Amino acid sequence: MFHAARRRACAVVAAVFVVVLLSAAPALAHGFTSTVYVDLTSPGSGHVLSRLGLEYDLLVVSAADAEKDDPLFKEGTAAFESHDAAQQAAALDAHAASVMSYVTRRFAVTAGGKACTPVQDGHFTIEQRDGVPYATLVLDHRCPAAEAHEVRSGLFPDSETYVRDTKTVVTYDLDLTSGSAALDAEHPSFSTQQSFAERFWEFFRLGAEHLLTGIDHILFLLALIAGSRRLREIVLAATSFTLAHSVTFVLAALGLVEVPASFVEPVIALSIAVVAGWHLWRLWRRRSHATDLEQLGHGHFSLDRAGWTRLAVVFCFGLVHGLGFASALGIDQPLSWTLLWSLLVFNVGIEAVQLAIIIVVFPLLALLRHRRPAAGLWTTGVIAAGVSVMGLVWFVQRVLGL
Repeated sequence: MFHAARRRACAVVAAVFVVVLLSAAPALAHGFTSTVYVDLTSPGSGHVLSRLGLEYDLLVVSAADAEKDDPLFKEGTAAFESHDAAQQAAALDAHAASVMSYVTRRFAVTAGGKACTPVQDGHFTIEQRDGVPYATLVLDHRCPAAEAHEVRSGLFPDSETYVRDTKTVVTYDLDLTSGSAALDAEHPSFSTQQSFAERFWEFFRLGAEHLLTGIDHILFLLALIAGSRRLREIVLAATSFTLAHSVTFVLAALGLVEVPASFVEPVIALSIAVVAGWHLWRLWRRRSHATDLEQLGHGHFSLDRAGWTRLAVVFCFGLVHGLGFASALGIDQPLSWTLLWSLLVFNVGIEAVQLAIIIVVFPLLALLRHRRPAAGLWTTGVIAAGVSVMGLVWFVQRVLGL
């Protein structure tokens, strides 16, 4: 009687858990953010060249205000749908005034507190970043003499409702210094006089926020925690995952590895389902040799052959997750060593949040397993079931392009 009631309660909890995940998924999955790339150099006194990489379709709808009778919107959309880079560049060139008006309202360079005057340098060009067309615009900022420059970006804000949380990644070689910065709505500007600590914090925060807002990576981590009975298991699993995604993250940043998002994103979703399903399979296998659920709760999952196989699987999926982290920042070509260092700091931010989640969640599950073994098994089983279902749903959606 008691066991039946407990099973019904756990079934209800599992159902609620899955519903919550399903309702949260569209808002938090990858694909709803955008990254702007800016490279700043100074060819001579009084000049700052800004090379901006802007997601083409966003630039078209934002510069045209998405008015259906706007020529830029019509021609730009038609060019986007045709997948013709020459046609896309021609559409922007034909309406350069509208595009320049939008960009210069939301992107500015100042010198010593005085605004620099932007002038377009050359025509628009189109390049591919992770299969997405990006428009390249070069601005020549005419600036007064100054010892430092400040850059401010508010491109593609949340208020336009096309994307959320746009990041502007800036590399610069100005004022006898070089470095990189990450701008967003909360931190829209930076100065070339910023300190080392400020540059470190920007990319550390960016990495931490990426993991916190990336529910697919959080669910993968929860699946690892739920399937680990001992501290050694979760430490080994997390370390394998960290090493693996760090390797592919750096290789992608160096331009040595390039895998399309159409492959990476479905595999990430599948990895979530597989790792969570692995724990469910272990529970089923162990229970088939136990006569009582409480006896099962006191068992120990040793690092046997299956445990090493699990680590190998986690490592392989970690390689794919590293490509997912790189894809989230639009990395698909070699980057400067300065920016590569900043991206490694981004990775440190990811690891800090991952470690914090483990420190909070694992001891709670360990305490529950120790004091209420059966309840601990039901809890981890419910978590694994919900995560596995969510992973399968995402896998189907991403394979079908939904």
